[in-house]
Amino acid sequence: MSTNQSAQVAAAEGNGGARGAGAPDARRLRMTLIAVCTALMAVVASVSGLNVAQPDLAVEFGASQSTVLWIINVYTLGLAALLLPLGAIGDRLGRKPMLIAGLIVFGIASAVAGLAPTAEVMLAARVVSGAGAAMIMPITLAVITSTFPEGERSRAIGVWTGVAGGGGVLGMFLSAVLVDVANWRWLFVLPVVLVVVALGMALKSVPDSRESSGHAFDTIGALTSVVAVVGLIFVLQEGPERGWTAPVTLISLVVGVAATLCFVVWELHRREASLLDVRLFRERSLAGGSITLLVVFGVQAGIFVVLFPFLQAVLGWSALRSTLALMPMAVAMMLASGLAPRLAARIGPRSTMAAGILPAGAGLALMAAFVSVDGGYPSVLPGMLAMGIGMGLSMTPSTEAITGSLPRERQGVASALNDVTREFGTALGVALLGALLSAGYRSAVDDRLRGVVPEGVADTAREGVANAVEAAGGAGSHEQTLVHAAQQSFVDGWQQAMWAGVAVMGVLFLYVLARGPRNPVPAPATEAEVTGTVAPR
Repeated sequence: MSTNQSAQVAAAEGNGGARGAGAPDARRLRMTLIAVCTALMAVVASVSGLNVAQPDLAVEFGASQSTVLWIINVYTLGLAALLLPLGAIGDRLGRKPMLIAGLIVFGIASAVAGLAPTAEVMLAARVVSGAGAAMIMPITLAVITSTFPEGERSRAIGVWTGVAGGGGVLGMFLSAVLVDVANWRWLFVLPVVLVVVALGMALKSVPDSRESSGHAFDTIGALTSVVAVVGLIFVLQEGPERGWTAPVTLISLVVGVAATLCFVVWELHRREASLLDVRLFRERSLAGGSITLLVVFGVQAGIFVVLFPFLQAVLGWSALRSTLALMPMAVAMMLASGLAPRLAARIGPRSTMAAGILPAGAGLALMAAFVSVDGGYPSVLPGMLAMGIGMGLSMTPSTEAITGSLPRERQGVASALNDVTREFGTALGVALLGALLSAGYRSAVDDRLRGVVPEGVADTAREGVANAVEAAGGAGSHEQTLVHAAQQSFVDGWQQAMWAGVAVMGVLFLYVLARGPRNPVPAPATEAEVTGTVAPR
């Protein structure tokens, strides 16, 4: 075999073995999909799992609420900050080695977190877990987009988006079960088990693929992207707690915005050798897919911020029952994600995205119009189902629009961009819809309690509906008045947040109709394909 022939074979194998004689068969593709989705499930479940154990963590470590929130949020912060750099490194070093290394790091860190004797050890373990998750998450999608043939890729992405969207709710439910039947330390058994399963399957089934680049790694772009993401997400996570005008919040905002500008300027300067070609955002597919995911995930996260206190503080449900109540929405989302590729093949990605945004917006409107204390869970269930269907339909074509905008050898970066967009959307939705809910609640409860209950009790009630319900036990004859006022005020705040979400989804719908992707975007040809050294995709 000549040197040129050897290079051709190596290039074909390096692109995942997804074409030619080395193409994976249907069984191996199925096992690959199961492996990467299992790994993804471990990462996603760890994002939300600890939320159900906040009181247990505070008691175990004698920690303040601020420390508990940092234990939960530092994982997401580390994950989001490292996605782009580690996605790019995975493209260069090989996606299979990066996935395996990430699973090992994530699994060990999760085990350490489950055994942590102090809050400091727990925080360190969560930071390392976030780094491991950032090695895993972009690679799971990159493996799909670089390995699956075009006819199978959309369906595989649909499964991936279903797990990414609905896996968090499933993870919360399983976590709540473990907390109820055992204790919070058992929460880390789930990700460790998922990691072990994913690792065994990845070693056997996941093909390797990597980028052949003659350029040096964009270290400055990687560092500025980390600073930008940390600064901006810190603002969104801490702003509601510390205050939007607090010095640390404002400093983080300035640092995050400055780093973002530096990143854009540097990437424009680097051009072909950049970490991320920011000029691609001028294209309809990348911009439309990114904005849609940002908004959809923001609204989804905001819905959870509203639903949990409604189910627990207003309806008086346990954490386990409240999480179970979210399962219909998650199931609807996952089923719709699986159907979206077929719909996109018939009517196009732009129409599919728009067809998803409409029921999602309608679901928000239903919840705003019909939610009530007396109506309970049935008053919000139809809206939840509509939201789940709408989000499932819109997420899959949006994800495919993003990954299709970058060449196959840069799929680690494309997948990381997709994941960063989701994380930013989640943080933004929690911050903004949570702020609207809180403002609406405080305004309404002030009006209802002014001059009716003692000022000290009213001050406690203003902090939140859960605080009001807890304080009602010591309010004497004002107990029922206080509980009723807090519950009704929460519904008022809920409606304010939901109608704002409806307005945002309406704007998104018009944007997608005007600027959404018209047709599926094929991945740009690689240099090897242009010169004819590798068979075209």
